[in-house]
Amino acid sequence: MKPSHYKSLTKCERKAFLLHMLFSLVEGAIKGVLVLNEFVFLRSMRGTEYQLGFLFQFSVLVFLFLIFINEFIRRMPRKRKVLRYTGFFTRLPLLLLAFFPQNQEAFTASPMWHYMFLGIFFIYFSYQPVVLPIINLLLKHNYREENFGRLYSYGHTIHTVMMLTVTFFYGLLLDRDHFAFTYIWPVMGVLGMFSIYMLSLIDYTPSLKTLPRSTLWQGVKGSVGSMVKIMKDNVPYRHFEVSFLFYGFTFMSSATIITLFFERELGLNYTSMAFYRNSYNIVAIFLLPFFGRLIGKMDPRRYGMITFGSILMYILFVVLAQNFRAHTTILNVDIYYILLGYILFHGIFAASMPLLWNIGSAYFCGKEEADTYQAVHLSLTGLRAIFAPLLGVFFYQNFGFRVTFLMGIIVIAIGIAILKYSERHTRLPKPVNKSPS
Repeated sequence: MKPSHYKSLTKCERKAFLLHMLFSLVEGAIKGVLVLNEFVFLRSMRGTEYQLGFLFQFSVLVFLFLIFINEFIRRMPRKRKVLRYTGFFTRLPLLLLAFFPQNQEAFTASPMWHYMFLGIFFIYFSYQPVVLPIINLLLKHNYREENFGRLYSYGHTIHTVMMLTVTFFYGLLLDRDHFAFTYIWPVMGVLGMFSIYMLSLIDYTPSLKTLPRSTLWQGVKGSVGSMVKIMKDNVPYRHFEVSFLFYGFTFMSSATIITLFFERELGLNYTSMAFYRNSYNIVAIFLLPFFGRLIGKMDPRRYGMITFGSILMYILFVVLAQNFRAHTTILNVDIYYILLGYILFHGIFAASMPLLWNIGSAYFCGKEEADTYQAVHLSLTGLRAIFAPLLGVFFYQNFGFRVTFLMGIIVIAIGIAILKYSERHTRLPKPVNKSPS
């Protein structure tokens, strides 16, 4: 950020920005380790294909709980305290990985270790339906509308730089010690508790409104009704979420299969895998500030077309890698020339999608509704996670890599068409926010 930009921020924005940057830095380190988690599960622990599907599925299935959690959060005035408890209880089980064996024989002899690993990360991923909507609420409360996308993009840039750095060195470490995850993850668990605590220090003063005197279950029913009403009444937002349904199917069904493709079809080592799961972030780092400004100036649906188009293209380059195998090896990294296109378009996707996914819903509503709209968005993410990841494994096992990837390309094209139709035929609701001071 330029010094002049920082000086133009209000006191409220500066405090929120610094805490958000610290949170992003630590979470980027955790994500850098998490990026290789599926590959570790497949290669070091010898997990099965469907277990790998479940591991990815858990990362998004937890959003189904938002149907219930959203009402609980809405009733809790002390949201920062909720953050602290969530950070502690979801990251503490990561310390149990220190007791995992450090040889493949133990993992192949007993599937118990696979189930324990899946359970630990299901608990870890359960932080998301609590923390992610509250992040939106805290930042929307502290950042003025004109700064929202730009400041959020700075946080994600720091997150991405840290993730890139950690993934690179973690990949090198795993090639030397395939079981390094048994001591790296406990450290990440402690850091994760700290990062959530830092986030909880961001100021938040809820608006004074009286909640109805009803039971939590009645409130949940009301919350579901509110979500349904939002989808019914806000037509542009409904189109946005329907298009995300098609995007989500493609992304979730292809993510696990790309990992299998790199391991089974190309036979990549950990360093090469870290390169392909990491190098596109270099592109993303340079593009994030641009997309941070763009999302605030452009209709979010047009922005979504750019994002969805990028995933279509990077999957296409993976498909082409089956036939174009020319490559070179540099510093133990197998660089396939055709996959340079994958890196480029995945970089565009990595720069644009976090903004669209995390704050895109906020452009369809007012400031006080930001958490509710994001809760709707994330709940629908959990809904499609019930079938999409495992369907990807099913199609791969029955039809192979090519058919699975081409099916994903067709589905994402439908999502792009929906956004195009929506932009042409409906208008966004007028903003009703007042800028925070």
